[in-house]
This record gives sequence, structure tokens and C-alpha cells, in this order.
Amino acid sequence: MDLEERIKEWGRELGFDALGIAGIDLAEDEARLMEWLARGWHGEMEYMERHGTRRARPAELVPGTLSVITARLNYTAAEARDTQAVLDDPESAFVARYALGRDYHKVLRAKLQALAERMTAELGSFHYRVFTDSAPVMEVSLAAKSGLGWRGKHTLLLSRDAGSMFFLGELFVSLELAKDAPTTAHCGTCERCIEICPTRAIVAPYQLDARRCVSYLTIEHKGSIPEELRPLMGNRIYGCDDCQMVCPWNKYAKPSNDPDFAVRNGLDDAALVELFAWTEDEFNRRFEGSPIRRIGHERWLRNIAVALGNAPSSAGIGEALASRAAHPSTMVREHVSWALARHRLS
Repeated sequence: MDLEERIKEWGRELGFDALGIAGIDLAEDEARLMEWLARGWHGEMEYMERHGTRRARPAELVPGTLSVITARLNYTAAEARDTQAVLDDPESAFVARYALGRDYHKVLRAKLQALAERMTAELGSFHYRVFTDSAPVMEVSLAAKSGLGWRGKHTLLLSRDAGSMFFLGELFVSLELAKDAPTTAHCGTCERCIEICPTRAIVAPYQLDARRCVSYLTIEHKGSIPEELRPLMGNRIYGCDDCQMVCPWNKYAKPSNDPDFAVRNGLDDAALVELFAWTEDEFNRRFEGSPIRRIGHERWLRNIAVALGNAPSSAGIGEALASRAAHPSTMVREHVSWALARHRLS
């Protein structure tokens, strides 16, 4: 077995679902990145502009890098309530399926670190750095370059045997490894992801205006959600899986075997009113070790207030909103006021 296959075997032993090896020339992707930034489609994600071309130049980000090992890890919890069923229940909260369990940053980082240590033990010392959605790295571009899949029209990575319901991670190494060949694209004429996007954030195939994306609005965006987009968000309080839900390739998505991604706090089927009642202490305690904790309690309430404004009117929803009408946060009060007005209770 050659070195590259041994590395992939070690990765599988650590629980990764697939590994690939990419080179470090991302010139074509860099051009697309700079065009995207120039359009301002990154919104408030200043870090993307701040790091500029370093995102597309692995050897500048980590000097000495000669190869990038890319890794894929499935995240779907088999026991989670059906996505469409939650979206069709306006009094329930929809949380993107990747966020139902433990923080993926910690899980992937630990596995990648273990892989690097296994490689060091077998091969001797070399320079490396672990990444998982935590630095200026073009993850989808590197994964596509390594043959793990192709970039779909929704801009996510797609695989013929796993769909898109997986995490990506990278190991930059100072080893000259044989590179895997990219795969071909298989979206064809399908544009279901574009057609279903609730806020029309996918403005054209392979082009995403993040400023309109529900995932961006509920997670990355720190201020008030634009009023014209609020009614379009439905009951989505953290992320959005619509473009993945309708993708034909996700019939091949596989459930995760990792207990870290099992559903926590009943988030696959929780009532909006129940989640809106959580105190800040309860929010922090329940979301210890969860990716959701990073948005903070204020944005959590902001997001749920919008969803409550989109829900059918009821005494319970009116009472829940009224309970936060005098919240110390100006932003929370604004979104609660909007929601109350939607129910003609202000």
C-alpha cells in the first residue's frame, strides 16, 4: 500500500468518511473569490476580505505547505425529525441539521489532529496545520480539487455517494504527496436549489449573495435582520437546509455514526415558544459545546422573534412575545415589536 492510501486508511480508522489529497494551486478559485468580494456579497464577514488572497494561497497561509489532505465527515442524525415536517410546522423551530449535536469544529479538529499525530508517528516529523471552518481556507475548492466532490449550484460540495450533508476539514502538510484527480460535476440542468431558496440568495448558478442567505442572517449577521427578508425566513431560527433538502443527490446522504452528532436538547423538534423562554443562563448551559452558543442569547431571541412573527396567531405566541417586549436589548425589542405588529398585538 502506497503512502497516500495508508494516510486515507488511517483517516477511515479515525472515523472520517472520505479523504482526498489536493495541490495548492487555486488560481481560478482566487479570481472568483475576488469577484465575489468586490460585489460585497460577503456582507459583514469582514474576515473574508481581510485575509484576501491568502484564502486561495495555502503556501502563504502556512509557509512550507506542499499538499492539503481534505476530509469529509457525515453529520446527519438518523433520529432527527424529518426536515420538511419541521418546516411545515410553523410553531416548531427549524435548526440546520449540522447544528443539532456537538460543535463540529471541536470534533473535526480532534480527528484531524489525531491523523497528524498518527502520520508523525509513522513518517517522522513534518510541518502541518489543522483547519476546519476556522481560518481563511477555501474548503470547498480544496475538497473539489482533491476529488471529494464537485461544487454544486448552491456553492456547497456535492458527492455522488454522500450528497452534501457532511463537514469538511483540512490538514496542510509540508509533504509532497500524490494528488487525487478532481471529479466531474453532475448537477446537469437541475436548479432545484435555486428555485427553493426562500430569500433568493442563490442569484444564479454557483453565485450566492450571502447578505440574503438565511444561514448568514441567523448566524453571521450581528444587527437587525432586514424587514423585507423577515417574512421569508419562516420558522428557520438557525441556518437553513432548503437547498440541500431538495437536491436529488442527497438521497445518497448517509447518517452519521458519530455519537457527537446525535440530537441534543430536542432541537430537531422544539417549540418556538419553549426556546424563546430560555434565560441567558439556560441558553449558555444548554449550548455548552454546541456551535449555536457562538451567536449568543441576544441573536437567539432575535431569530426566534422573527419566527414567532411568522407563526399563526395564538394566545401562547402573543404571551411569549409580550414577555420580551421590554427586553434590555434594543435589537430584541425591535424584532419583538415587529412580530407583535404581525399579529396585530402592538
